[in-house]
Amino acid sequence: MSVNRMIKVGITQGDINGVGYEVILKTLADARFVELCTPVVYGSAKVAAYHRKALEMEPVNFNIVTNASQVIDGQNNLINCIDEEVKVEIGHVTEQVGAAAYAALQRAVDDLAEGLIDVLVTAPINKHTMQSAEFNFPGHTEYLQERLGGEGDKALMILLNDTLRVALVTGHMPLAQISAALSQELIVEKLKIFEESLRHDFGVRKPRIAVLSLNPHAGENGLLGAEENDIIIPAIDEAKKGGMLCFGPYAADGFFGTEHFKKFDGVLAMYHDQGLAPFKALAMENGVNYTAGLPFVRTSPDHGTAYDIAGKGIASEESFRQAIYTAIDIYRNRISDDEAHASPLRRQYVDKSGDREVLDLTGDDE
Repeated sequence: MSVNRMIKVGITQGDINGVGYEVILKTLADARFVELCTPVVYGSAKVAAYHRKALEMEPVNFNIVTNASQVIDGQNNLINCIDEEVKVEIGHVTEQVGAAAYAALQRAVDDLAEGLIDVLVTAPINKHTMQSAEFNFPGHTEYLQERLGGEGDKALMILLNDTLRVALVTGHMPLAQISAALSQELIVEKLKIFEESLRHDFGVRKPRIAVLSLNPHAGENGLLGAEENDIIIPAIDEAKKGGMLCFGPYAADGFFGTEHFKKFDGVLAMYHDQGLAPFKALAMENGVNYTAGLPFVRTSPDHGTAYDIAGKGIASEESFRQAIYTAIDIYRNRISDDEAHASPLRRQYVDKSGDREVLDLTGDDE
């Protein structure tokens, strides 16, 4: 069914001492935004007001509610998620903010799972202060896989803008553990998720995916490491046998330095900084972090809490704004793709016994 109503965008407040509220307020200050979607901020009205005053911004009007059923289209909405008073110390790391960030995230994910909001956009968190008995994950991606993934669903981190999409085989993992974590099976798994996301979420019919090497110069035929010959190349070959258009492995420095990435629909990096360092150098202002592979849509800006500039009014909201646009686009793309494949043409075949054409009424795909 096509979307003929306003898409409800859940927005978590993130770390209340960082730039989260600044980019949220700057984005929602544009009155035209509620013509595009229905924003639903999960946070605290008092904390939002504190940041607005600290930033000396004009008032941003919110419909303050206690649950998502009270949300009103055509307005900015805010659901109070914090029962107790929380002290805001802009630019500082405090333990209290982790609990506040988790309370907003948990509430938003509950509502997303229940269909009360359509997509989720998360403001940056401090992964250290978030750690608790309830949140024992390296980051949003792993938490969302645990909470929102169905049986067999695996999350894939993709960083993207209009010209570049970079996915990661390994995510938030110490560098010393990456080589041991890589396997042919894992790379093929990530390639499959990536290809499906490029098709279903971004409308790329036959994606071309570049695969990066692990070692410098793609291992120099074993001189600088065996992972390329033993793991990565066999994974690429297996994926090709399954019909994927994947190529490599490419040495990351030359691949990005020569802008070779422009020839592909997606790039699969072996580890976090290999993919994200060049991506952010090229696309920091408008980059978006997307969690692919799950039944629900979640995006975030590609930057962190930025304590060093918090409260100064100089944080750019462009990445956060693009995160909302991207979430809406992916949500719509998924619906369009589902509609396109919902009623495939029924097969016709020849009945060999009677030599006549018969309509197969099952409608099943092969």
